[in-house]
Amino acid sequence: MARPVHEARHPRPHGRRPAAITAALALTAALGFLPATASAAAAGPATGAADGPALTYVVNTTGGAVTDALVRHALTRAGGTLVTSYDRIGVLVATSRDPGFGAAMRRVWGVRSAGATRTAPLPAESLTDEGAPKRLSAAQVSAARHERTAGQDPLEPLQWDLGAIKADKAHLRTLGSRDVTVAVIDTGVDDTHPDIAPNFDRAASVDCVGGKPDTAFGAWRPTAADSPHGTHVAGEIAAAKNGVGMTGVAPGVKVAGIKVGTPAGLFYTEAVVCGFMWAADHGVDVTNNSYYTDPWYFNCTNDPDQRALVDAVTRASRYAESRGTVNVAAAGNENYDLTSPTITDPSSPDDGTAVPREIDTSKCYDIPTELPGVVTVAATGAKDLKSSFSNYGDGIVDIAAPGGDSDAYQKPAPPAQSGLILGTLPGGGWGYMAGTSMASPHVAGVAALIKSTHPHASAAAVKALLYGEADATPCGGTYDIDGDGTADALCKGGARHNGFYGAGLADALDAVRR
Repeated sequence: MARPVHEARHPRPHGRRPAAITAALALTAALGFLPATASAAAAGPATGAADGPALTYVVNTTGGAVTDALVRHALTRAGGTLVTSYDRIGVLVATSRDPGFGAAMRRVWGVRSAGATRTAPLPAESLTDEGAPKRLSAAQVSAARHERTAGQDPLEPLQWDLGAIKADKAHLRTLGSRDVTVAVIDTGVDDTHPDIAPNFDRAASVDCVGGKPDTAFGAWRPTAADSPHGTHVAGEIAAAKNGVGMTGVAPGVKVAGIKVGTPAGLFYTEAVVCGFMWAADHGVDVTNNSYYTDPWYFNCTNDPDQRALVDAVTRASRYAESRGTVNVAAAGNENYDLTSPTITDPSSPDDGTAVPREIDTSKCYDIPTELPGVVTVAATGAKDLKSSFSNYGDGIVDIAAPGGDSDAYQKPAPPAQSGLILGTLPGGGWGYMAGTSMASPHVAGVAALIKSTHPHASAAAVKALLYGEADATPCGGTYDIDGDGTADALCKGGARHNGFYGAGLADALDAVRR
């Protein structure tokens, strides 16, 4: 299937990847710039020729007010234009037409890493086909209404995924707290939708597509050219239990929209950094990240441009967590074993001409998913088995949740009508999508319920409860999801933690019991 707007994955605190990334970034710190005298730093490199396409860059400094001021001066002399700066994490966003801008900035004293965030000129020209959601017809909506039981919203009979993680039982205890906000870092959220409007947090919503916050009213909304992906995700998390449509995993919490995806469906580093920083500084408790940072599916730290992207997003996600935000991300839809020494990446760069490459997983990471501290979510279907498309990997996947699957592989029991995941769509509708993009918001919703129950818990404590309360799910026998007699993936690990399900299937009921 076409990817449902990028996906993600990441190494957890107990996996091998955090140490590898930390070591790589430490090496960057040691070798990523050439020492220079203070006077040379102030002068900076000579102004470059503006004879190339306009690209966006991130410049990551060693920190400090004096250093950042010198780097800004050098940035201008190198032919760059400052877009914005995130001084708290030492990340500057700039544009330049000089093809040598990134290399010039890497020679500046006080610069740890610098690189282009895209390969296509501004604005990006390549479109990403993520597939249209399967919109519910009026007849399907009417049929679902007749199946509901007392206390259910009209479309809740179609939501097999709520029962899979015991969210329906959790709602008998609590719907979540209005003091908790989950931000959907995605393609925008339609806050006029009747299932989203009651819970929408406008103060925590923003448009970050250009790399700096656009706080104009409604800027967080998707346009007609944008994907419905973000609105679908928002409904999965917090569709209100209000007698209209569907029910979210945490229907009593607030949901915000942080728009970072372009109309082409591309999520660039400058927008992602802006998204994490905005969330951190606006009281967001949980972020959902159902994407990967374009244009590279995997960013390799032995490439100077891609190393800068890893550095910038790492700083931003860590800053958010330091402010108490739990960052949740999707594991990806390619059925990759993320613990393989090498993986073939056929799709990068996805904003230009893709060149298939073999990547070394010890040096190359999907961001933000494979960053330290991020909760990586694999997808399951209606039979509680790994979804046929879900990426996996012992020590990479933290937890699993419903992301849907083909009815040919995992068909739900009636009254559910589809093995895909129901969500809200712009314009007041509802429809089905599938992917680890849909699994991640289920976990974000459970994290919001934990935060509702434990309002003073740190991000680390919320994650510990999330993993500790998950339903342990062993690998089981041979994984032959299509029944052709050949294993489609190999699960490694034990009952309490393994590559398919991490700590297990998320459990919303346990999240609100204690």
